[in-house]
Amino acid sequence: MSGPDLSGRHALVTGAGSGIGAAVARALAGAGARVSLAGRRREPLAETAAALGAQAGAIAILDVTDRAAVAAGVAAVEAEAGPVSILVNNAGRAASGPFERIAAETWDDMLAVNLTGAFLVTQAVLPGMLARRAGRIVNVASTAGLVGYPYVAAYVAAKHGLVGLTRALALEVARKGVTVNAVCPGFTETPLLDGSVATIVEKTGRTAEAARSDLARANPMGRLVTPEEVADAVVWLASPGAAAVNGQAIAIAGGEVMTG
Repeated sequence: MSGPDLSGRHALVTGAGSGIGAAVARALAGAGARVSLAGRRREPLAETAAALGAQAGAIAILDVTDRAAVAAGVAAVEAEAGPVSILVNNAGRAASGPFERIAAETWDDMLAVNLTGAFLVTQAVLPGMLARRAGRIVNVASTAGLVGYPYVAAYVAAKHGLVGLTRALALEVARKGVTVNAVCPGFTETPLLDGSVATIVEKTGRTAEAARSDLARANPMGRLVTPEEVADAVVWLASPGAAAVNGQAIAIAGGEVMTG
């Protein structure tokens, strides 16, 4: 059986320069969608676009926490590549440390990038989807949006907020041709994970290999998730076959977290 066919659809992926975002962009393009890319740095976005070949859409250099930049970027993307019918809110970053040492600036940054960014980009794209009565929104959350983890309180709070936003908006648009879902990866082989490993090495003096092995053991399968596995789930949620799936937060973590 062939995979989902997204021909004729235009997708916008934020944080598309590397990791999960780049994998999602490649997977959507492989399913036939035209894929536009957003992020803060042009060079990695250009590299991702080059990998998409003829399916590459527009590139928007923007900070998802800046409302004016988001509005202008979405308008430019749609002017160049057409109305966005699939939105993947992937932009995010993580900071770690004991709760009592979290600076107010770090707290604000975690909420801004991981939660407010998705809110702003969705607000910019959603009116067009509602007018056309067709659209798919997929938020890249985390298992940290489903359970708690120590030493990442701000990140956990932001990702829980993103899952809550997903569920609330899904109910608002359920009868308007738009679905809203989240994917919640566990520890995944990305530059974000590399940062976590570096922090563990710095704090504990352990080797990077040992730190990575400990993170892998959190997954009952005994390994890290790949960006491509997350991307496959996103493509399915964007496909016609997932038309009845709405308001879900799907854990992609080998059984580490089970939702019911």
